[in-house]
Amino acid sequence: MSAFIAVVEHGGFAPAARRMGVATSSVTRQVNALEEHLGSLLVNRSTRNITLTDAGTRYLEDARRILGELEEADRGVSEAEGPLSGVLRVSLPIAFARLHIAPAIPDFLRKYPDVELMLLTTDSMVNLVEERIDVAIRLAALESSALIAKKLAPHRRVLCASPSYLEKHGIPDNPQALTAHNCLTFDYETGSPVWTFKRGSETETIRVRGSLKATSSEVLREVALGGTGIILMPTWLVGPDVTAGRLVEVLADWEANPVQGQGSISAVYLPNRRGAKKVRAFVEHLSGAFGAPPYWECG
Repeated sequence: MSAFIAVVEHGGFAPAARRMGVATSSVTRQVNALEEHLGSLLVNRSTRNITLTDAGTRYLEDARRILGELEEADRGVSEAEGPLSGVLRVSLPIAFARLHIAPAIPDFLRKYPDVELMLLTTDSMVNLVEERIDVAIRLAALESSALIAKKLAPHRRVLCASPSYLEKHGIPDNPQALTAHNCLTFDYETGSPVWTFKRGSETETIRVRGSLKATSSEVLREVALGGTGIILMPTWLVGPDVTAGRLVEVLADWEANPVQGQGSISAVYLPNRRGAKKVRAFVEHLSGAFGAPPYWECG
């Protein structure tokens, strides 16, 4: 099963063999033996690539689940018999990892010296099964799924700009006033970005424009600090700037992007990792490091 999964995940017998540290012929024999045992072809072979048969597609999901349960059983026994040890694979958003996860790692490793962390930093939504991820940190609202979620902190976005920008261009006193301002936005927003604001029973939807779009929240923050425009950013990124006066929150009585922008910063993991002591220890460590309310919160 492990050989079969490796062949699928790495796109061929030779890449799978390199990843497993064995000969290609060994991987080929194992997959051939599995197909013979099942009486069904799982993988279509060609000189260029491999593809799954219908039977292989069905079997892949079950194989991953079964091996995951076996690994969990092994971990459960080893963790119960001694101190936390072994590899813990974690998926993290890039900017949040740099600002708030990395500073918390040294204390965690000092507390659990036999744990080996493997951190995958990406802003993509990784598949925990395919990437063999033990726990992932997700920002904002979570889509309904079979994953277990543990809330670590609130996720709140605020509208803000530098004092110099507001002194030159004025402070917007209502959402509609943003149409006259330079709003710095994310590049992935197609067309003119739309920001939504809610106050009590009132809802305002504003199509904003500006001189800069970027794919990095940290770039947008730096440009806003330079006095160029208004940004809508999470407090984990701009909260310390607002507290220090480098940025000024505007329209504070309005909730920004109440559906898509708010939610929680959460640790998510597969149901078979629910009882894993390493996962629980890592999640509890982050929750304690962030505090309640989190140390970056403003206002």
